[in-house]
Amino acid sequence: MANGLVTGLTLTLRQGFTLVHMTTTPTIQIAGLTKSYGDTEVLKGVDLAVPPGSIYALLGSNGAGKTTVVKILSTLLRADGGTAHVNGFDVASEGAQVRESISLTGQFAAVDEILTGRENLVLVAQLRHLPKAGAIAEQLLERFDLVDAADRRAGTYSGGMRRRLDIAMSLIGDPPVIFLDEPTTGLDPQARLEVWSVVQELAGRGTTVLLTTQYLDEAEHLADRIAILHRGRIIADGTLAELKALLPPARIEYVEKQPTLEEIFLAIIGEKDHA
Repeated sequence: MANGLVTGLTLTLRQGFTLVHMTTTPTIQIAGLTKSYGDTEVLKGVDLAVPPGSIYALLGSNGAGKTTVVKILSTLLRADGGTAHVNGFDVASEGAQVRESISLTGQFAAVDEILTGRENLVLVAQLRHLPKAGAIAEQLLERFDLVDAADRRAGTYSGGMRRRLDIAMSLIGDPPVIFLDEPTTGLDPQARLEVWSVVQELAGRGTTVLLTTQYLDEAEHLADRIAILHRGRIIADGTLAELKALLPPARIEYVEKQPTLEEIFLAIIGEKDHA
């Protein structure tokens, strides 16, 4: 155990007179991670353990170090100190195996705007040397509700459609771990809801999702667990209920609840059922 983080959960089941021990190992495990740029310390000893099949939100303001953590985990950046493992592989010494296990969706959709949605998906499947690239593309178009726009240039897509296509492209090859680095930055409320639905569907299929965000409502809505990264350190880590318990008990007050502007916007455009 490091800084109170559980690095493994051992369960004991009794079957007749036989005890069976099962250990759940975190899919993503970080210990003492440090990184500096010149004299600027960005990460000052980050510890994190992400359970398999969960949505884990890494919450922090701009410059907190969220993207740096993701770059290290995806082997795009080398840490100065500490250790990091993804899907059981060391990111420093087993980079190839880590890259085979992950997919990374950055802050901006990485789609080819000249190609159609279908062509983008087929291209990625071919680059991964997967058989039946056309069939893979067709399945993902249907899964992400892009069939009607499949043969339109991606440059004509809305922000939400581009992000859905981007995530669909990143899932080709069925990686067990996906990193979403601020996936809803710049999206309108309706598009954010579309992305939220996709993320929940990923976790429902058993994919481990590490989500970085600066939006408090996004972490609250999606995450099984939330870690708060502040000035290069994890200062809080737990479920939403556990984090709420850190504050003094709430006072009971009777106030008139006013709808938020987001709720008003979604209701007016006919999306109130999703608000």
